[in-house]
Amino acid sequence: MGLTKFIFEKLMGWKIEGSFNPLVKKAVIIVVPHTSWHDFYLGLFTRRLTKVQINYIAKKELFTWPIGWYFRWTGGVKLDRTPGQNKVEAIAEIFRKKDEFRLALSPEGTRKKVAIWKTGYYYMAIAANIPIIRVAFDYQKKKIIIAEPFYPTGNIEEDTPKLRSFFEGVVGKNKHYS
Repeated sequence: MGLTKFIFEKLMGWKIEGSFNPLVKKAVIIVVPHTSWHDFYLGLFTRRLTKVQINYIAKKELFTWPIGWYFRWTGGVKLDRTPGQNKVEAIAEIFRKKDEFRLALSPEGTRKKVAIWKTGYYYMAIAANIPIIRVAFDYQKKKIIIAEPFYPTGNIEEDTPKLRSFFEGVVGKNKHYS
C-alpha cells in the first residue's frame, strides 16, 4: 500500500467510490458540497489515488514566486479575474488548447450554503462540448463519490435538477453549509 493510500484510507478513514473514465480526457468536474478548505487536500488525495489529471483554476496572483510552483504542481491553472472579461469563454479556450484537461470547481461559488448554483460550470461544458462529472465529498460517510459523465443538453433548466439530485443527502465538512 502506498503512503498516500495509507494516509487517506487507514489514518483518515476515507474511501473512493466510483472512478473516472480514462477515455474522458476533458470534463468539468463539479465538487459538491464545498464547505471547507479541507476539500482542497481531499481533492489532491483523490487526484493522486485515481491517477487522473485533475486541474483547478485560481487567481493569477497565486502563481508568482515563491509559491507559484506549488499551485502549478498540484494542477492549478492561472486565470486573470480582472472584471469585464468573459471567464467562461477564457476557460473554454483552455479546454480547446489542451489534449487533456479536467477542471474541478464548485458550482456553489463559495463555502457557504447557497440555494442556487452559479452557472458558469454548465456553460463552460457547453462551450467546450465536454461532459460534466459530479463528485461528492461526503464527510459523514467519509466517501468521495464519483459519478458517470453527464452530457449537458443545452437546457440548463432541465439539466440542473438531474445534476443536483446526485448530491442529495451528501454532508459537507461544515454540515450547516451542506
